[in-house]
Amino acid sequence: MPSTPERATAVIDAEQDLVATPPVATARRRLRAHPALLMAGIVLAALNMRTALAGVSPLLGEIGRHFRLTPTASSLVTTIPLVFMGLGSIAAPKLARRWGTEAVLCGALVALCGGIVLRIAPPVVALFAGCAVVGSSIALLNVLMPGLIKRDFPDRAAGMTALYSTAMILGATVSAATAVPLEDALGSWQGSLVSWSLLAAVAAVVWIPQALLVRRGSRHGAPAATPAHHGAGGPKLSRSPLAWQVTLFMGSQSLIAYVSIAWMPTIFTDHGMAKSEAGLVFAFSTLLQMAGSFVVPVLAGRMRRQRLLGVAVSALMACGVAGLLLAPVAGAWLWAVLLGVGQGGALGLALTMMVLRSGDAHTAARLSGMAQTGGYLLAAAGPLVLGAVHQATGGWSVPLVLLLGVCAGLALLATGAGRDRRIGERVNGS
Repeated sequence: MPSTPERATAVIDAEQDLVATPPVATARRRLRAHPALLMAGIVLAALNMRTALAGVSPLLGEIGRHFRLTPTASSLVTTIPLVFMGLGSIAAPKLARRWGTEAVLCGALVALCGGIVLRIAPPVVALFAGCAVVGSSIALLNVLMPGLIKRDFPDRAAGMTALYSTAMILGATVSAATAVPLEDALGSWQGSLVSWSLLAAVAAVVWIPQALLVRRGSRHGAPAATPAHHGAGGPKLSRSPLAWQVTLFMGSQSLIAYVSIAWMPTIFTDHGMAKSEAGLVFAFSTLLQMAGSFVVPVLAGRMRRQRLLGVAVSALMACGVAGLLLAPVAGAWLWAVLLGVGQGGALGLALTMMVLRSGDAHTAARLSGMAQTGGYLLAAAGPLVLGAVHQATGGWSVPLVLLLGVCAGLALLATGAGRDRRIGERVNGS
């Protein structure tokens, strides 16, 4: 999900850029001498970053019926991970400074495996607790993985970022497409969900030797790393309208995306589509996000202003939502195209604007932290609120109209966040 790959990676890496102690640096040089192991770990970790979320969506109705949940309560299955993705993003750099990036990534994959298994335990509280563990684990992967790529593959950051982001979307696509077939093959939704713990376990095993090698480098009591940035210098983001526009743009596009993850297959099945076909349409839409997330940031990097680009991706998503409102089944594959390309493009544009609206790497890193933390917390409200409105109205018309309003707000935010400005500049106009 990169912006222009090298620059987006630099943004996320700036906040967690670590200066290793000599033994740790030696251990990491030994790891870089075996790039195949590092690449395998990166790809496997990336495959896990969306599978646990995307695989739930086609099964949400089954999960709700099993636990006798209302639509509002069912939406917590996707809302809780988002909340903890936002909260976990705050803790990730601190954990990496204390334990080392490799150890935290390995621990996150182990925790992800445990959270996936916990979700199928009999009491409903275990379902929600597992969702919290899954969200926290994904947050650590989200924040630390791009920085590790930039650190260990500085001359191939663009290619490795493309590989990492493609693997992430591929994992989500396969998870969504196979959720119902796995349920049929294994005899239950529990079997379908827990099967993805195997992928997390394999990824953790690949990361264990890397984590142990780096930790051995600091076994004499030296910290795994020390922060490269100190202090909180730079413009005060909380007082910058531009910073808030970027943050709200990030949050609004995430809200639309995670509402789709939570409810798109259910909208189709509620209008008579077979559950297996609904899963395939959703997977197709997820796959097409790769096109938007690659093309839109490239275009954005060549423009001084990204206003029209932001309005365009908002319009694509609005057309897809309008299609779900007017003819959800008849035009399902077309709506999947519009939503997929629009969502991928909006995400790529949001990440790109974190770079373009910042005057230096340190400000960009702080803006990235503000936008991703605030964005995920805002996005968490989407599935819950729309689920509650669906339960109250007994249909999908009102929730989809509200989602159209979010698309309109996203376009308005794009006109502000897409200006040719930098945070902290004392310049009038765009």
